[in-house]
Order: sequence, then C-alpha cells, then structure tokens
Amino acid sequence: MKTLFSPLQLRDNTLHNKIIVSPMCQYSATDGFASDWHLVHYGQFAIGKVGAIIQEATAISPEGRITYADLGIWSDEHLAKLRQITAFIKSQGSVPGIQLAHAGRKASCEKPWISRAQIAPSITNGWQTIAPSAISFNEGEHLPIAMDKAEINRIVDAFKSGAKRAVEAGYEIIELHGAHGYLIHQFFSPLSNQRTDEYGGSFENRIRLVVEIISAVKTVLTTQSLWLRISATDWAEGGWTLEESVKLAKIVQAMGVELIDVSTGGLVRHQQIKVEANYQVPFAEAIKKQTDILVGTVGLIKTGQQAEDILQAGQADCVLIARELLRDPHFAMRAATELGVDIAWANQYERGKETI
Repeated sequence: MKTLFSPLQLRDNTLHNKIIVSPMCQYSATDGFASDWHLVHYGQFAIGKVGAIIQEATAISPEGRITYADLGIWSDEHLAKLRQITAFIKSQGSVPGIQLAHAGRKASCEKPWISRAQIAPSITNGWQTIAPSAISFNEGEHLPIAMDKAEINRIVDAFKSGAKRAVEAGYEIIELHGAHGYLIHQFFSPLSNQRTDEYGGSFENRIRLVVEIISAVKTVLTTQSLWLRISATDWAEGGWTLEESVKLAKIVQAMGVELIDVSTGGLVRHQQIKVEANYQVPFAEAIKKQTDILVGTVGLIKTGQQAEDILQAGQADCVLIARELLRDPHFAMRAATELGVDIAWANQYERGKETI
C-alpha cells in the first residue's frame, strides 16, 4: 500500500487515507446558515473518498466573519444543516472536520468575486472590526478596535461555545484557525500585535490567546481530534518566524493539540513569497523533524505522486488539498489510479472503474 493510501491514526479516530480537504471559504451562507450548496460541495468530496474534510472557516461570532456570506456557528439554530452535512460525510466513510475562526481586522469584507474590499461599519453588510492593536490590514481601511481584556475573554468563550456546537453537530476534527492573518495569527505576530499588556511583547504573551482558547475548547471535547492551523512564517521582516512555530507546536501538543496544519503568510500586504510547487512543504518538514506532533502540509499539491513523494520523504504526515479538489472533487480516486492502488468507490460509481 502506498503511504498516501495507508490510514492516518489519530488518538480516537482513523482516517482511511491521508488526503484531506483543506478549508476553503465558499462565501455562500446567509446569516451564517449553511445551505444545499454546502451539502453538495462537501458531499462530493466524501463521495470522492478523501480521508477527511475540514469545513471552511466557520465564524464563532457574527463579527468574526471574513464576509457577510461566511458560515457561522454562534447559534444553536445553525446546527440543523451542519448535522445533515456531517451525517452524509460519515455515510461515505470520510471524517468530518470544521475550522473555527475569527477574522479579526480582516473581517467585514465583500465577497471575493465582487471586490474583496473591506466594508465600512456604516455601510450595509459591514461592521466594526476588532484586533489585538488598532492597525488596519490595508492602508485607508476603517481602523479595528484594539481588544480589551473583556473582549478577549468573550472571544475565548465564543471559541469554546463554537467547539461545543461543533461536537453537537457531529464534527470529529475541530481545527482552530491560527493562520493567514486572522485574529489568532494577529496576536502571534509583532507586525500586528503591538500591545504592552500580558497579550503582547514576548513570545509567551503573544501566544497567550491561543493557549487560553485551547484550554477552553478542550473542556468540551470528548473523542474529537483538536488541530491548529498556523502560518509558519509571515514572509516579512520582523514578523512571526518558523522558529516560533516550532516552539508553539511543542507547547500546543502538550496541551492536547493532535495535529499542526502548516501553511504560511497572509498577515501583511508586503509579504514576499516565491510561489512554486511544494513551496510550503519545508516549513511542515521543519516542524515535523523538531517535534513529535502530527503535521499536515499544503500548497500547490496537484498529483497523487507529488503527495506520495512528500509523505515518503517524511516531510509531513498528511496532505491538505484545496484548489486541485475544486478542479477535481474526485482527486483521491484519480490519485489512487495514478499510484496503482485499488480503493473502494461508492457503489453507485463502481462502473466508472471500467476502461472499456
């Protein structure tokens, strides 16, 4: 059996292969509610036999959404459709996961196919953003409000409540979004966190928010696997570094985080990234080699052989695929054929294996 199609063993669950759908925002919700779009979108990946599906960034509060069309989990009323989605994913043998998120200063934006521009609080579909410090992502945007301790406590409680609802909805992987310049990442980086209290300055202070969130979320989990997505570097001078990512990985593993989902960038406009095949893999590899935590890698992974080579080289424990799965929701079935592995297809699709 190829490494890509061998099981990934978690503490209380097993993924039947190491291909995982990376969180990809659909900007297709109304007031945070999932719809048939989301059911079909995630269902096609499950039919395609991925090991697990991590649902797009799902906001733990209304103001935590990137856009007004993001999914949410701040209300019990959101759960009915989410339960339908997780039930279908499980029925196809895949494991449902969810990414809990707060966008911080990168919230209150327009849908990307319209403009991506931030919407001012005074305009329909806009609201006041919050952040560790009153520094905007783009010059000229409405400044976020620097969070006080009461607001920080409210955010921690909101992540805990979101995790509790995620468990009730049937998700078996709970991923915290600490990457791509969103709120948790904003606290990590000195470029966006210029606080002088216990949440700013030193490394220990800048990670305090995520430590408090993990501690709170852990109290509502039972058999669910807790993951953390990070940007391992800001690709910008004076920002968050790979060395800090390694240090963080060791700390959160001791707290019960089972897997680090390693991406990069997204915090500042002046980041300098050379985008090419496997450009993010070395960051995952560095964390894997310097810690004992499970590590996932991402970024321009387009073929089964490419994914297999990454795993065979010991650079990661699993691969998270995004855009290639938009191009081919049945990527896992194609990758298996490419690698000469015979995997079970859905009964309804089995005749598609015939080459005549």
